[in-house]
Amino acid sequence: MFEKYYCCMYNSSMSKAVINFKVDKEVKEEAQKLAKELGMPLSAIINSQLKQLLRERTLELDATPTMTPFLEAILDEVEADRKAGRNFSPEFTSIEDMLEHLDNTE
Repeated sequence: MFEKYYCCMYNSSMSKAVINFKVDKEVKEEAQKLAKELGMPLSAIINSQLKQLLRERTLELDATPTMTPFLEAILDEVEADRKAGRNFSPEFTSIEDMLEHLDNTE
C-alpha cells in the first residue's frame, strides 16, 4: 500500500513548467468557457493534448468543417435564400459580363 501511495505522491508533485504563447483574446475566452463547461481548467486540456502529441508522435489537424449549430444556422440561411431566389448572382457567359455585374452591385 505504501508503494502505491508513494507513486501517487510522486505523480502529483511533478514539477510544472510555464509555456507562454499568444492567442486571440476571443479564442482564449471561448476556450476557457468551454473548458469550464467540461469541468476542467483550460491548462488541463492543453496539457492533455501535449501528452497525446508526445505519446503518439503525430499531430492530426482536420480542416474539414464539422456540423455545428453555428454552421447549421448558416446553411439554413443559405437554403432559405436559395429557395427565395435571394443573394445569388446570375449566370455569366463571359468575364466581362461578370465584371459589369460586380461594378453595378452595391
